[in-house]
Amino acid sequence: MSESRRRVVFVVGSGRSGTSTVAGALQALGMHVPQPEVRADETNPKGFAESRWVVDLHHELLQRCHVQVSDARPSAWYETGKAIASGITRARLTEWMGPQFKEAQVTELGEEPAIDELVIKDPRLAWFLGLWKSAALRCDAQAAHVTMLRHVTEVVGSKKRYYAPGPSVISRRGSAFSEVQRTAAWVNMMLHTERATRDGKRAFVRYDDLLSDWTVPVFRLGQELDLEAVKAASANDIRKVHQFIDPDLKRVQTTWDEIEVPARLRELAEETWRGLSKLAEPGGDTPDVHALLDEVREAYIAFYDEAEAVAQSSVVAARREGRQQALDERPPTPEGFGVRARRKIRRTLGQ
Repeated sequence: MSESRRRVVFVVGSGRSGTSTVAGALQALGMHVPQPEVRADETNPKGFAESRWVVDLHHELLQRCHVQVSDARPSAWYETGKAIASGITRARLTEWMGPQFKEAQVTELGEEPAIDELVIKDPRLAWFLGLWKSAALRCDAQAAHVTMLRHVTEVVGSKKRYYAPGPSVISRRGSAFSEVQRTAAWVNMMLHTERATRDGKRAFVRYDDLLSDWTVPVFRLGQELDLEAVKAASANDIRKVHQFIDPDLKRVQTTWDEIEVPARLRELAEETWRGLSKLAEPGGDTPDVHALLDEVREAYIAFYDEAEAVAQSSVVAARREGRQQALDERPPTPEGFGVRARRKIRRTLGQ
């Protein structure tokens, strides 16, 4: 039995790290992004190379798990893992992925080429890698992962510029805690994504390398991951990528001088970045680097647990406030109207 030609590349990494750029480049070279796509907007004017169905599925699953797209909690991986174990969800995903691969066929409009190579990309994807790898296996497709690497300060700076801040508390000095949360979420996302992709084909690409000369990292991906569309790219396809990738896409170049985070979190983020950067070097994906990143991941978990324990009073207060707000917003029952009316009358009469 001959080896399947089917390939599916999962593009992972933090949002604002260049995942859209590398996915768009692979698409321009002939790999297929299942349609319809998420529309381009001011945050990503050249497009996201994201399938709408994929984004909607991940949004649904994250809501069900009570996990954020950028979640700093190490325990969040356990919560999303429960969704991966669902047989119904696995079957649903497999039923969607299978038809995305198509054999070549002749129609009245001419010959339609085969679709053997897919690109699946979404910043939420890393939370559900086991689910996607299982679907690829069931569809007789070889899975590979491409992780985009961009320094944490630039990721945080880009999110701060282009994304509306989430619910955050303002400190006495007037700065939002969103920078701390986003830095911690980047560390959590990147360390656990690296661990989850060790058991298969994978590659790491620095965003700076992609912008400076995309041909080097992208054609290396083609060879290492055995992507026919990349290896057999035509001059016209290459021209499309040159037009697509613009070095001016790097519109944010934030440094640590512009981000205020605890010293220990900064150290963990830098250790994470140094370890991941080694994986992007030719021959750098080694057991020694894995061991280094394992140590950093354990240190981050310990750091988060400690911070969570210190902030326990704030957590309890927030829960109480949330419960009270829910009670205040709950529509009153007819009986409740009577109680409120009696109380109002008593207050009016001074009783």
